[in-house]
Amino acid sequence: MDGGGRSAGSIEASRELLSRIQSRSARVAVIGQGYVGLPLTLVFHEAGFPVIGFDVDPAKVDALRRGESYIQHISPDRVARAAASGKYEATTDFDRLAECDAIVICVPTPLGPHREPDNSYIHETARAIAKRLRRAQLVVLESTTYPGTTEEEVLPILKTSGLETPGDFFLAFSPEREDPGNAGFSTRTIPKIVGGVNGPSAEMAVTLYGAALDTVIPVSSSRVAESTKLLENVFRSVNIALVNELKMTFDRMGIDIWEVIEAAKTKPFGFMPFYPGPGLGGHCIPLDPFYLAWKAAEFGTWTRFIELAGEINTYMPRYVVERAAQALNDESKALKGSRVLVLGLAYKGNIDDDRESPSYELIRLFKEAGAEVTYHDPFVERLDPHHGGLDLASSPLTPEAIAAADCVLILTSHRCMPWEQVVNGAQVIVDTRNALKEFKRENIVRL
Repeated sequence: MDGGGRSAGSIEASRELLSRIQSRSARVAVIGQGYVGLPLTLVFHEAGFPVIGFDVDPAKVDALRRGESYIQHISPDRVARAAASGKYEATTDFDRLAECDAIVICVPTPLGPHREPDNSYIHETARAIAKRLRRAQLVVLESTTYPGTTEEEVLPILKTSGLETPGDFFLAFSPEREDPGNAGFSTRTIPKIVGGVNGPSAEMAVTLYGAALDTVIPVSSSRVAESTKLLENVFRSVNIALVNELKMTFDRMGIDIWEVIEAAKTKPFGFMPFYPGPGLGGHCIPLDPFYLAWKAAEFGTWTRFIELAGEINTYMPRYVVERAAQALNDESKALKGSRVLVLGLAYKGNIDDDRESPSYELIRLFKEAGAEVTYHDPFVERLDPHHGGLDLASSPLTPEAIAAADCVLILTSHRCMPWEQVVNGAQVIVDTRNALKEFKRENIVRL
């Protein structure tokens, strides 16, 4: 045994794993083939690793086996090349985890009905791994969660296998940092934070990511790595709330918040622009701050900035409805019975990701107010029924549809939208994204 309680056999197995990672012959498993897992899978494959992508959805697995991409910003050519290479497989068979040397977990971490963290997907995945865990395997959690999850929740589940770390296996946390649709950064080029539950685990995880990504930044522990992701998104949530609050304040003063932001951006130091909107969307910013707030309460600490930011950002859809009702009232129309055409369901422009999109809440609020709602989004063909049971499909954006709407509501600024046609044909437009900044027309209400 060495000083850390590791047998000679374990040390030799660890050296062999390290060598396999460095030579890119280690087989990598990525659990979850969604917006985080699929691009990571492709990056490992393109770096030369044999990769198995695991998912519980047979439809996704079948599409990947056919070489098809079901995510708009991921090129079908990349998926097709991987599927045809013989070094990438997609499967629903979790028994194949035993074949893999490194296992990366990319599963959802939603909030419960009372904004409490729901780590059930992490726990289920950890139990599935524990059943197949063997010596000299590396497990990395990427799903965003509160500090301590990797060490306090995942590790005890993995230890039910009878194995220990670092004597038998390695465990680390590395937060995902995806930004769908951002052409300036990719999974490979975004710096990767890595923290292990112990030194050998950190070294192994850093080596794995270093063999596929451009920049890897080790931190002292898995808790620091978990906290880093939360800080990033709390920072954005609080600043978005600030600019949303200023938007509502400046509206009352007759001041254009968008012009104010553009002017403030000219300062070359001490200012970072954030932009208002109809509410928060995406899987990270609307959820992650509440993971930290929940965990902080366990230590008797109340994260007042997080709670206040959440209150402001959650209110924004209702503010948009109020302003739309006011715009209709100015045209001697009531919101009840009006035809509202929503442009954009994705949570941000030029992608097909509708997770936590404020468009869902806005459609629900307009329908509750008695409006007749239709929507158009070239990237999202149908509403996800899990969001409040809404059942709508994207309608064609024709001149007739634009003219028939009492109010056109812009919630997502896709580059491919025919904005001039919308401006020329609409009766009233409520623009929550400054998509029509180049147009100066009386029928445009800017939020």
